[in-house]
Amino acid sequence: MNSTLSKHILFLVFLLITSVAYSQIKTTIKGKVLDEKGAPIFGATVFLNNNQGSITDEKGTYRIANVTPDSYNITVSFLGYKSQTKFNIIIKSKGNPSFDFVLIESNEELEEVVLTNQNKISRPKETPLSTQSLSAVEIATYPGGNNDVVRVAQTFPGVSPSVGGFRNDLIIRGGAPNETVYYLDGMEIPNINHFATQGSAGGPVGLLNVSFINDVTLSTSSFGAQYDNPLSGVLQFKQRDGNKENFNTNVRVSATDAAFTLEGPLFKREEKESKTSFLFSVRRSYLQALFKLIGLPIRPNYWDYQYKISHEIDEYNNLYILGLGSIDDFTVEAPDEFDEEAQLVLDQAPFIEQRTNSIGITWRKRFQDGSGFMQTTLSNNRLKNIFTTYQDPENESGVIFKNDAIESETKLRYLFTKFANDWKVTAGFNAQYSYYTNNTVNNTDNIFFDTEIDFMKYGVFINSARSFFNDRLDISAGFRLDSDGFTNTNLLSTFSPRLSLSYEFIQDWRISATVGRYYKLPPYTILGFRNNISNLINQNAKYTSSDHYVLGFQYIPSPSTIVSLEGFYKKYDNYPVSVLDQVSLANKGADFEVLGNEDIETVGKGRSYGLEFQYQQKLTNNFYGIFSYTYFFSEFTGFDTSKYIPSVWDSRHLISFVGGYKLNKNWEISSRYRFAGKTPYVPTDLSQTLLTYPEITLDYSRLGEEKLNTFSQLDIRVDKKWNYSKWSLNIFLEVQNILAQDIPLPPEYGLNRDDQGTIINPISLTEVEQDSGIPIPSIGIVVDF
Repeated sequence: MNSTLSKHILFLVFLLITSVAYSQIKTTIKGKVLDEKGAPIFGATVFLNNNQGSITDEKGTYRIANVTPDSYNITVSFLGYKSQTKFNIIIKSKGNPSFDFVLIESNEELEEVVLTNQNKISRPKETPLSTQSLSAVEIATYPGGNNDVVRVAQTFPGVSPSVGGFRNDLIIRGGAPNETVYYLDGMEIPNINHFATQGSAGGPVGLLNVSFINDVTLSTSSFGAQYDNPLSGVLQFKQRDGNKENFNTNVRVSATDAAFTLEGPLFKREEKESKTSFLFSVRRSYLQALFKLIGLPIRPNYWDYQYKISHEIDEYNNLYILGLGSIDDFTVEAPDEFDEEAQLVLDQAPFIEQRTNSIGITWRKRFQDGSGFMQTTLSNNRLKNIFTTYQDPENESGVIFKNDAIESETKLRYLFTKFANDWKVTAGFNAQYSYYTNNTVNNTDNIFFDTEIDFMKYGVFINSARSFFNDRLDISAGFRLDSDGFTNTNLLSTFSPRLSLSYEFIQDWRISATVGRYYKLPPYTILGFRNNISNLINQNAKYTSSDHYVLGFQYIPSPSTIVSLEGFYKKYDNYPVSVLDQVSLANKGADFEVLGNEDIETVGKGRSYGLEFQYQQKLTNNFYGIFSYTYFFSEFTGFDTSKYIPSVWDSRHLISFVGGYKLNKNWEISSRYRFAGKTPYVPTDLSQTLLTYPEITLDYSRLGEEKLNTFSQLDIRVDKKWNYSKWSLNIFLEVQNILAQDIPLPPEYGLNRDDQGTIINPISLTEVEQDSGIPIPSIGIVVDF
């Protein structure tokens, strides 16, 4: 027998042994079933779609043993409550989280409960429209996402890709990137990206570890009254608790970074479950080494860390400690050989030194009479950002622009929820101490100042909701008030009411309408800006307001499928307008810059309106997917409030699809497709740029004259999972832009040079060709043990 044949036989024997061992692996899953008030439900039925199941005990806990690792749907049912299904749950031999459920009471008659299939996709009464959710599994297997939780949200309906598709900016229904707020387990997080744009929110890489996430929900309208400062969106991240019985380790290695996550019980004694658990992770980038290897001049270097400690004081009180932070350094290094595109990047790339830290403690108390709960959160967020551009970046000399700033927020949030006579009432307040310093050197625009401000910000809110006619009609109404000690805004001037109605006029057909007003305080970069004689010239800035009107229809043909059509209209007032550029700041904030560090007037107006269609199918017959199409207009004014100009987000058409198919033996193939129509951009002022190079000067007076080509990108991902007795393995391969379609980017200009990189006299600018249509393959490994 020759050696080649022997190797083949040994390989087949290995596969056979592996498959036999794999087929014998069984595991146990567990979780809790609670009601909306946080009380455990005793006797609820929990079953998998292979008919394995269990019943919850007096603590609401269930266990299902001897489960073969695979993908499942899990359904929970209990008399008097609406059934609930978690779709596309991947059960592994090791590393399974707790699969928890919160059931909502049903007002339907008993016989209707028996006859009606209730375990269908549903939305809260407070936000019946414009709300989307993804589970942890959908996030972890998301093609093109690279385990980046924020990037996943860009596929939601109505969310535009950033210019070039390389950043995590959430551009929702034609609004600016800084119009969305972010909450992690009820704690507001202003910074969720590495190398974040100060004054805005986006960046190239997200901070959050997907291993912590239970689910993600994006609301693009009808925000809850408890959220302050959103104009276009609220993105909520719900984290899971750490394992209270055993220690688990998760290791993720991707094309850009590596992450290590550890979880387990603390202070565990003889009892089966500890009352305290922890989750901790750290992640390290190796992009700087990768870019050096392939000859790119940029060196993005980052670390991040995340943790959560959960402690059960008693059956009515729980304590949570959350933390999140990052260490970012973005520098450049000249390549060994001259390349025109690399030289352009070397000339114009900023140096970014950024440090972020968020920490919070939450006390959640459930009332002993079963009537509701309260939640109190004390948190602090801190951003240290040094952003510098140089005349000579290679030697870090000749400062063109430098922003050395600190933002610090200490927040107290209190939320009270009461259930009484079929009403759900939520009320509370928030108080915040803000501190901001900035030393700015802007040689291009001759602006130099040193500023320090601090002030209090506060708000109150209340909302009530109830269902009528056996849950066919849902009504929710509320308002909030906000003010601060810096702009001296009157509390009543920010009165922001909101109302939502949802009616099931035919079984599985529902019409919904929402209307609301929302306010946002301008960013600290605006409030703390001083002129050259040290006057705070933006202290009279007003809160930006946005009025939302949404009408929608929903059809739920099956428990796992929902079809919806929504029409929306957003009207903005008091939008900041740049005095220097004579343009609304709604057109800025999705680049490596500092947004708002300039003289502004809050006199601008804006409007965004359109139609949004969505088809969503949760895991059924091995397939899951979301398809959406949005047709919209996005327009803002400058100082002339009668002249609306299409914004740089006005692509008119958005198409998004993400879906996957489960194959046998734990293979899975998934794909993502995104399309955006032609989008206006701001042309470069070539004559002024020649004088200020490498600082690029844009000609905002020509906004709307030229448009980028359409954006179209298809990403493909293939996953394969192995399960063993003591560990599990997932290897995935993905290719972004697999069709090699050109990614539309505005023209970029550099100094005219010869083949050796020497500047040609007389000095002039030349357009540099950008090669953006390259497929990007990557591989990732996930190990749980």
